[in-house]
Amino acid sequence: MHWTDEGIVLGVKRHGEASGILELMTRAHGRHLGMVRGAFGTRMKPVLQTGNSVSATWRARLDEHLGNFTVEGLRLRASNYFSAPHAIYGVTHLAALMRLLPERDPHAGLYAELETVLERLDDAAAVAPMVARFELQLLAELGFGLDLTQCVATGTRADLVYVSPKSGRAVSREAGAPYAERMLRLPAFLREAAAPASARDVADGFALTGFFLTRYALEPRGLMLADERAHFIAALARALQDVA
Repeated sequence: MHWTDEGIVLGVKRHGEASGILELMTRAHGRHLGMVRGAFGTRMKPVLQTGNSVSATWRARLDEHLGNFTVEGLRLRASNYFSAPHAIYGVTHLAALMRLLPERDPHAGLYAELETVLERLDDAAAVAPMVARFELQLLAELGFGLDLTQCVATGTRADLVYVSPKSGRAVSREAGAPYAERMLRLPAFLREAAAPASARDVADGFALTGFFLTRYALEPRGLMLADERAHFIAALARALQDVA
């Protein structure tokens, strides 16, 4: 069996002296693993950096086997991240998010969005709201989408500024006012892609997505939010202060 697809490198683990087990997020075949011979050699090591896009051909005798990858670099963007601390943490965080998806389960829309985010990852102001929206999209792909379109209490679609931590649904300012201290703040950029995002909005957005990622995707697996996410958010805050 074999196929050829585009993929984004999520990581590679050494296997033997020079080979490695490559983990890719592919466009049509989902998150997929395979062995790459010479993965840690001088030719392949720069190609197999987390965040790079590659063309990969996978071959195995049976579908359930690990199989082997033959890989060629397409977009070697990882080197762009070295000058931006938030980008170094960010690419690791994004790879960890992809590992929440089942192996070999296609998510073409999420793949396309991941590629878009990685292209802008070194730009703190641009990527901050993108990653928060990406976390929302991941929750939806996992079956835990939030309803941010109308107020759970009144049905109105206007002035939605909170999210109920119990239901994961939006709440209007008026309906949520008596319970404001118990609500999660809903920044406008999570509902409208064109809305501006201040540093406070970004912090509120990550608090919201982090809460539901923990509840729905991590705690049931006995996991918690990785340190890389916290480091990424802290580095973003510093970078956004510099921009301001």
